[in-house]
Amino acid sequence: MASSNNVHIVGGGLAGSEAAWQLAQAGVSVVLHEMRPVRGTEAHLTDSLAELVCSNSFRSDDALNNAVGVIHEEMRRAGSLIMRAADIHKLPAGGALAVDRHGFSAAVQEALLAHPLVTLRREEVAGLPPAEWGHTIIATGPLTSSALAEALAKETGEESLAFFDAIAPIVHRDSIDMSIAWKQSRYDKAGPGGSGADYINCPLDKEQYDAFVAGLLAGEKTEFKQWEATTPYFQGCQPIEIIASTGPQSLRFGPMKPVGLRDPRTERRPWAVVQLRQDNALGTLWNIVGFQTKLKHAEQVRLFRTIPGLQNAEFARLGGLHRNTFLNSPRLLDGTLRLKALPRLRFAGQITGCEGYVESAAVGLLAGRFAAAEMRGEVPSLPPATTAMGALLNHITQGADATTFQPMNVNFGLFPPIEGSYRGKERKQAMAARALRDFDAWLMPTAAAA
Repeated sequence: MASSNNVHIVGGGLAGSEAAWQLAQAGVSVVLHEMRPVRGTEAHLTDSLAELVCSNSFRSDDALNNAVGVIHEEMRRAGSLIMRAADIHKLPAGGALAVDRHGFSAAVQEALLAHPLVTLRREEVAGLPPAEWGHTIIATGPLTSSALAEALAKETGEESLAFFDAIAPIVHRDSIDMSIAWKQSRYDKAGPGGSGADYINCPLDKEQYDAFVAGLLAGEKTEFKQWEATTPYFQGCQPIEIIASTGPQSLRFGPMKPVGLRDPRTERRPWAVVQLRQDNALGTLWNIVGFQTKLKHAEQVRLFRTIPGLQNAEFARLGGLHRNTFLNSPRLLDGTLRLKALPRLRFAGQITGCEGYVESAAVGLLAGRFAAAEMRGEVPSLPPATTAMGALLNHITQGADATTFQPMNVNFGLFPPIEGSYRGKERKQAMAARALRDFDAWLMPTAAAA
């Protein structure tokens, strides 16, 4: 196949995989470049496409009240491969959509490899993609190779921005003491594939909590290299010890909050709770929710075994850190995610400054659709800013302040105000309904053109 008839995609994560799927479904040939296993990263464990690294949760699936749930539904309506695989491999997680990591990634990879218009190349793209490739989507995510990052910085004249993401530990289910821990979702809320008792809860009294916080703050941490010293953390994925350093009660109002839970042994709400969420379909692995950490591994084992119910915990994976690179997108990208200085390059996923699995895949979906429209000789149609995807796209490309730009999850604060005297929950519901209505209207001409 001639290069001019292809769209090249660099990066086989969630964004790159979704972009490839959207292009192929639109009848455009795709060459997908993924450097693993030729070159690994600090965080990935496999060479699978769309591997989930930090968590197995896609967060809320409530399309009536939550902006994340709205973007889930928009993606489903747009034929998202990522959402199709997530729905097939969902796990019990209360009101959230959590997935079996391996089943999810395998389903995405199998679908792409089976598509006649998708070619997978296992190779690193070290530097800017060559001009002869023509239309190219860069979806290298938070772990963009240094060679490519340096080439982009040189091309744009921008100093690379970066922050740290921290990874939470995973525990073997049979090592959790269920005579102390119990299963319950907050307020007994059942979500997709769930029963209302989807989390394992480990209770702490005040003395145990205070001792845990003291141990967390005193524990030996991973040392930064000199070039990492000024790199900030992303607010939504901070290490637990960073949260604890903001105040002794901060964890009780964050990842260790006990609200909506009742210890069956005492029939009372505990002082604090550590929650674990199912991480694989077999139910043999459980993720410690919100326990991203930069503690050294020996410290993690010692400290986390002081948590009641985890005193004999065996860890399938311990926590860690990885460096996350992203563009100053409001300054560098146009409204269709193309690099202003080099329009043949389009960007997708976390490198654009969106944060989260779902948001990354959603931006990949848009990048794929925009590229498909260009290949048909059309001007890409942008989703309305009243939709979840449109609001996120608008924030990335023009709505955010370029001087203070930081990665952002989708939220109703990014949506335009809605007319009417709505308050609280009613306002969110009205914005969600408007988003899906406007998204359907945007999809209709897109589907007709395809």
